[in-house]
Amino acid sequence: MDIYHLIIFIISLLIMLGGLSGIILPIIPSTPLVWLGVLIYAICDGFESISWLLLLIFAILTVVSLVLDYFGGIIGAKKFGATKWGVVGSIFGGIAGFFMGGIVGLIVGPFFGAILLEITFGKDFASAFKSGVGTLVGFIGGVISKLVISVIMIGVFIWKVF
Repeated sequence: MDIYHLIIFIISLLIMLGGLSGIILPIIPSTPLVWLGVLIYAICDGFESISWLLLLIFAILTVVSLVLDYFGGIIGAKKFGATKWGVVGSIFGGIAGFFMGGIVGLIVGPFFGAILLEITFGKDFASAFKSGVGTLVGFIGGVISKLVISVIMIGVFIWKVF
């Protein structure tokens, strides 16, 4: 590997590591940054190590991870028996939580939002709490899926370059 490729590799890897930080910090786009790092290397390398097909596969994985992350809490809530009000509460709770409590608020906001609206619209506390737990399980599932997809993409990238 010559110095040019090494510099591009390091820059691409730093962008990807920035993407990994987006798994924890929601303001940073996680898997899109990982994909961008791969794209930059592929373009600079003339698509010798990274093919268009691999870029397409990574793009699809990026979209899948974003969908799972975005809808994870909703899917979890529904699987744990939430009504439409619990789902709406989890969405509003996530938004309010992010603005009021940052990362912690983003995690616990949907939980409390689901519980609050479930109770408001007639569910007992135990059922409402179960809906809230579902939002947490779904959120954690979305984060884990983003992490796994990102690590796989970075691993395949390193493997293809070397």
